[in-house]
Amino acid sequence: MDNYKIAVALWKQRHISNDAELSEALNGHAIKFAYHSGRIENEHITFHDTREIFDHDGVTSYTGDLRTLFEIRNAKDANELLLTAFNEKRELNTELIKEFQYRLTQNTYDTRRYRLGERPGEFKLHDYVTGNEEVGAAPEDVADKIEELLSELKDIPDDKILTAAAYFHVKFENIHPFADGNGRTGRLVMNYILILHDHPPIVIHEEDRRTYFEALGVWDSEQKLTPMLAFLRQQTVKTWQQQIDKAKNK
Repeated sequence: MDNYKIAVALWKQRHISNDAELSEALNGHAIKFAYHSGRIENEHITFHDTREIFDHDGVTSYTGDLRTLFEIRNAKDANELLLTAFNEKRELNTELIKEFQYRLTQNTYDTRRYRLGERPGEFKLHDYVTGNEEVGAAPEDVADKIEELLSELKDIPDDKILTAAAYFHVKFENIHPFADGNGRTGRLVMNYILILHDHPPIVIHEEDRRTYFEALGVWDSEQKLTPMLAFLRQQTVKTWQQQIDKAKNK
């Protein structure tokens, strides 16, 4: 059995059914996910500050930008929503995606966006693009494209869920539905999709961002999913390597 299959099997053995069991299974994962996902977008985020906020809801002797602290604190709020939504087995829909984005970006929109009418938790009102291909749906098309994407994810069997999660992520980032926070939202929602289907969540490590962005770029330019799927398999193993090694050494 390869390491990816071991990681999935170990997760399934836990038979996680509620938020308390999920929180226990994640252990330090939530902090690592928040740190790496945030740092992909903001190099000022540190693991120390992330751990302090998750564990103690504050930091000491901080002299950096307040927006960075808000982003870390927001990541903690978004993780709480993940746990609550899982406990309630909430269906992934437009409302929940907007809630995740709101939790991640509240109090962090810059003055320019705010003056343009952009608000956390609402789809973009103006054109914002991303990547080398400058992709992004027109504002008037976002709602329909998100609904179409969600409809494509209906009734996905568990053994195809990594493919479905990869597809969701590349399509979501290609649509670029919000004025800010698309990457963080897409990565968190992807993990929600995975845990709903009894698959271990994934930390996309910030040191691997180049490969990550290249995989997103291949989808944007060629609509090929293989690079992202391979990348997520590798990141699954990297996320759960310690548990995999323990299982193999028993």
